[in-house]
Amino acid sequence: MYPNLYYVFKEWFGVEWNALKILNTFGLMVALAFIVAAVVISSELKRKEKLGLLQPREEMIVVGKPASFMDILINGLVGFLFGYKLLGLLISKAPEVNAQEYIFSKEGNIIGGLALGAVMAFMKWSDKNKQKLKTPERRAVRIWPHDRVGDIIILGLVFGILGAKLFDAVEHMDQFLADPVGTIFSASGLTFYGGLILAAIAICWFGYKKGIKIRHLVDSAAPALMIAYAIGRIGCQVSGDGDWGVFNSAYTSDAYGKVSVAEPGDFQRTLNNNAAYFTEGKAPDSTGQLRFVTDRTYGSLDKVPHRFFKGPSFLPNWFFAYSYPQNVNNDGVLIPGIKEEHNRMLPQPVIPTSLYETIICTLFFLFLWAIRNKIKLPYIMFGIYLVLNGAERFMIETIRVNRTYATGKFSLSQAEIIALLLIISGLILIAFAKFRRQPED
Repeated sequence: MYPNLYYVFKEWFGVEWNALKILNTFGLMVALAFIVAAVVISSELKRKEKLGLLQPREEMIVVGKPASFMDILINGLVGFLFGYKLLGLLISKAPEVNAQEYIFSKEGNIIGGLALGAVMAFMKWSDKNKQKLKTPERRAVRIWPHDRVGDIIILGLVFGILGAKLFDAVEHMDQFLADPVGTIFSASGLTFYGGLILAAIAICWFGYKKGIKIRHLVDSAAPALMIAYAIGRIGCQVSGDGDWGVFNSAYTSDAYGKVSVAEPGDFQRTLNNNAAYFTEGKAPDSTGQLRFVTDRTYGSLDKVPHRFFKGPSFLPNWFFAYSYPQNVNNDGVLIPGIKEEHNRMLPQPVIPTSLYETIICTLFFLFLWAIRNKIKLPYIMFGIYLVLNGAERFMIETIRVNRTYATGKFSLSQAEIIALLLIISGLILIAFAKFRRQPED
């Protein structure tokens, strides 16, 4: 596993740069997902603009103004914070330094902060000075929908994280009430559908205010959302952020996380040898003392969720069962000989559901991309996306462990409930589009 870039560079290039510990692989993959989504949605908006389906809007802007004091001050402060923390972390000699704790501490490098702050303040002043006019002018400019993709992505990022946090707080209300501040500002605890719903509302509102036809905006966003989700799940898999499935009792692993086909009785022996982990969420630390390492506890060994699924021999074992050694959550038992911050692995391999989601959603993206030119009715594309996304997530949830809610005779997780609602919404949207029978306009 690569919890952050420090581990990537250490394994690939043999260098140990502590500053890289603040660059979590999950966060980097999320950033990449937003970049790819921006490229895809921009391409689709441009295509619809060429077809005459979307038009520009004229807006008045002021050009030629010099940089204000606040512009320079804000850029300088941002530069100072980055320099103060990044340079301080880079020159830190402690190999066990916790990057997140360091970022929120008072430690840093004052020289690095002042230097980078001065550079960024100067760059802001210089950039504005090049465009300065003797008399600032108000000009009318035509802004096309694809020109607003940057704003759309920022809205998606801000409201996506906010929605993800809110929905996660609802799903884990006991943890939220116990530590509301810590829960909100932690790097973990993100519910995808919460982010999707709140971000969609914000983006549609923005599109409406800017005169972008919602039907074309959502259709353009469908393939972008699918590929962004696929890329985001790569981050889950590579970092080992906990989005894995139930235990796969057809496999076992050694003390270093190497997975092999299990012999009869191996699964039960693993449960017995790590009973405290499965029933209490505890495992020994380096001194042999038990401490909490996971919140996934099952009360008794006979309640531990698992599937017995042995894949074909021509595929690697890790495709069906994985122990996530050195996962970013520090979940599991200690790996012998590793003294670093992330030094644990799951005692029993689990089904790598995030890997499956990446594969499935990439295929769905290719399907949506292939049919986009053939669909003439607005809302059909987005309806198909909702159905595919909901169906994929509902199927994956059957092999994942999440908190469930009683719904009549059924027990469904939050994700399963929302997935079903997405499928139903997608089908209704497709039916509405066909009933409306109004081609692209």
